[in-house]
Amino acid sequence: MKIGIIGAGFIGGTLARRWTKLGHEVFIANSRGPETLKDLAKETGAKAVTVEEAAKAGEVVVVTIPQKAVPDLPKGLFASVPKDVVVIDTGNYYPVRDGSIPELEAGTLESEWVAKLIGRPVIKAFNNIFFQSLLDKGTPKGTPGRVALPVAGDPPEHRAKVLKLVEELGFDGIDAGGLSESWRQQPGTPVYTHDFDATGVKKALAEAERSRLPEYRLNANEGLKKYFEAQK
Repeated sequence: MKIGIIGAGFIGGTLARRWTKLGHEVFIANSRGPETLKDLAKETGAKAVTVEEAAKAGEVVVVTIPQKAVPDLPKGLFASVPKDVVVIDTGNYYPVRDGSIPELEAGTLESEWVAKLIGRPVIKAFNNIFFQSLLDKGTPKGTPGRVALPVAGDPPEHRAKVLKLVEELGFDGIDAGGLSESWRQQPGTPVYTHDFDATGVKKALAEAERSRLPEYRLNANEGLKKYFEAQK
């Protein structure tokens, strides 16, 4: 499969490493240009390209950039991309990193906001797992305690394609419903960054309470704030 990745941070770089090893043809881009990705391209075999080229790379395109950077994507980036191309959003909103985004503070779901900005339906996936777990914890199907990942979004056939990619990476894919249900895996929710198995993911998704989203966000934001302070 040909896969485009927009964003070469922890998740983007990890997906490039994993997918190239599985035999996929990966095209990766960032905001600074292909020349800044030469080392990653050499290491993984992925092809360093422009953002526009990554968007038109193939069957799946992953947008894996900070929320604050989504409005800065080229206008009309997906205008000429075929409708059957699956767009995955791995993003998470952290005010300490992204600044305040009024629509999200007012309750718009993170991936619904992304879909609106880029003008395309998106599938929310790979947002609730640490990159190290994504890199190291994939196991064969049927392995006891196999880590599971929720996948939410529309249309259903796009969601099904992402679920297959999740399984291929060594995780149980959990169908978390349409994009309107994606709030259940936003930062701070019960399923976020806990590496649960399939039973645990389903339980955590069910336990999430929409009325507590501001609380979930606050807790996750404070956690990232402490992490940033520890890096100083």
